This record gives sequence, structure tokens and C-alpha cells, in this order.
Amino acid sequence: MGGSSSGGAPPGGRAAGGSPSGGRAAGGASAAGGSGGGSAGSTGSTTVDCNTPMPTGGTQHSGNSQGGSNNLAWQIWSNQGSGTLTTFSTPAFSAAWNNSGDYLGRLGFEWGNSGKTYDQYGTITAGFAFKKSGSGGGFSYIGIYGWSTNPCVEWYILDDSFGQMPFNPYNSSQKGTGTIDGESYKFFSNSTNGTGGSRCNQSSWSQFWSIRQKARQCGTITISDHFKAWDAAGMKLGNLLEAKILVETGGGSGNVDFAVANVQKTQ
Repeated sequence: MGGSSSGGAPPGGRAAGGSPSGGRAAGGASAAGGSGGGSAGSTGSTTVDCNTPMPTGGTQHSGNSQGGSNNLAWQIWSNQGSGTLTTFSTPAFSAAWNNSGDYLGRLGFEWGNSGKTYDQYGTITAGFAFKKSGSGGGFSYIGIYGWSTNPCVEWYILDDSFGQMPFNPYNSSQKGTGTIDGESYKFFSNSTNGTGGSRCNQSSWSQFWSIRQKARQCGTITISDHFKAWDAAGMKLGNLLEAKILVETGGGSGNVDFAVANVQKTQ
């Protein structure tokens, strides 16, 4: 949907309409990725064991599909090629793609049209630990993703990429900076019309971005703190449709294994 960073490919797209499909904006040009490491992600409200092993078994999904409930709601979407998403009975998932065009795999809360403003969910956090391999094509994002309505906003909180980190989103304006969970983020916004439609049934919409200035593969993201910082910077969200841990790539072949992908809320 949006565009790329200064080094990335321009716009991709996303699936359309009120369905929770995703798609597109571009990031920094992607290079081959290695696996993340570390022993513990202790910033944020919850300590994550960075050495948590991947669960076994699981259910593999392909095509453009979605399912699950509560914080295990999942979705896979791509606009070409093959890709899979493997989900488990615990908050973990594995995303894999092979020249899949714009590929998205995500797991977390899906509220849909019953969504409320972020403050009505208390504190929203995401604990995560992942390893990545392969390449992400012309752009790639690893972090948190969602949409809001009234106003229509597609939003990203990005902690890693297969390419350059940090990057400036394509055709965006910086709105501020802030320190959240112990590290600096830059905040950006832009308007886009994508190539796959919005979740709000609008032909154009806004994108909000938080870009971590130092990449990481394990820790806790206090999602609500980003929303508060955006609000102070004049970046206003409406009712949340979703809040999910995301892998998005613009080509290449690779995988990301999230041994921990745990989105939580206190209300």
C-alpha cells in the first residue's frame, strides 16, 4: 500500500475492503537476513525469554485466509506467488514466502467493526522473540501492524527488517521522536492510495509509522505508548480494527519464526 524508504521499492498493495487483509507499503531495500539472538528482552512491561524454542506441530495455512480468535487471530495475504503461515495453540507463528510479491503474515487481536479507541483496551503490549533467514525482496517489515477507522489509518511499529534499519518510509513526513521501551523511535506519517484497497472502504488513507532506531529481534513493545506519542504529535487514531505482530516482505525467499508472538491488553 504505501511506498518504500529511500532505498526500497515503491508501492505495493493490500487486500481490500472491510476484511482484515493487508498489504503493502514499502521499506528499506532488503538484504539477506540472519537470525536474531540474545538471552532476554527485558525492556517494556514483560520480560521475554529470547531463547524460547519454537513449538512443534502447528497448522499450516496458505492462500489468502484468516482465522483464530482472541490474541491468536491470524491472517495470511499475498498478491502473487506462494507463501505459508503456520500457527500454534500458543502465541507463536512461522511465516514463509517464496517470491510471493507483497506477502503479509500476522497474529494478534482482530476486533473488526466492534473495535474501540486504544485507551479503552488499557495497556496493549506485544512480547516477541524471533529468528529470520533468507531475504525479504524490495522491502520488509517486522513489528506491529493494524488499522483504525474514523479516521482511516494503517499503522506500523517496526523493530526490524531484512534490509536497512532504521529507514524513512517513502514519501512521508517526520512528526516527532520519542523514547519507548528504552530505545528511540522516529514517528512518520503519509497519505497513500495503495494498490489493494483499505480496510475502511476508502480509496485513500493515512499511514502512521514508528521506526525503531536500533533493530532488535526480542523484547516487549508497549503499543499503547506509541499511540499516546502519536496522539501528542497530532497523529490521531480512531477505533482499532486490529493489533497484530507482523511479517511483511516484498519478494525474495525466506522465513521468520516467532517462538513468542504474544499481544496482550489489560482491559
